[in-house]
Amino acid sequence: MSQKAIVLDEQAIRRALTRIAHEIIEKNKGIEGCVLVGIRTRGIYLARRLAERIQQIEGASISVGELDITLYRDDLSKVTENNEPLVKGSEIPVDITNQKVILVDDVLYTGRTVRAALDALVDIGRPSSVQLAVLVDRGHRELPIRADYVGKNIPTSSSEKIVVELSEVDEHEHVSIFEN
Repeated sequence: MSQKAIVLDEQAIRRALTRIAHEIIEKNKGIEGCVLVGIRTRGIYLARRLAERIQQIEGASISVGELDITLYRDDLSKVTENNEPLVKGSEIPVDITNQKVILVDDVLYTGRTVRAALDALVDIGRPSSVQLAVLVDRGHRELPIRADYVGKNIPTSSSEKIVVELSEVDEHEHVSIFEN
């Protein structure tokens, strides 16, 4: 695979997250009763960044959780020595029952990750509503899933791949398109 283009640099990612934070506050008329839940791996870091922005804007903190969807995927891959999936576990510091949960992920593509996340959430509690925030929506949906908050829509071909690199995980900070 070769890199075709960088579509978001560090500043563009920061601006997109700030805009999403404002949209979350506006749509929910504040943050009371809201919980941000990041989908492993990069969704967690994006959720934490959104929480920081919301804290700066509202002067109030919002709970942030981590969701591991490994066992809920329909394309479960075995990666341990004994041919078991590698599960890191979910950590949600508050009861999500009757809360507005905002799922956070890096890229929305087919919708299968979000479907798995919804299944995982229902096993943890019953939120009053679930909203979806993504840094990039690249299209090509296979399921009827739509994001409530999108940092950037990047139409792609099915031969292209969107790669999100965040400093917490990758040492770099940008979103790129790669082509086969």
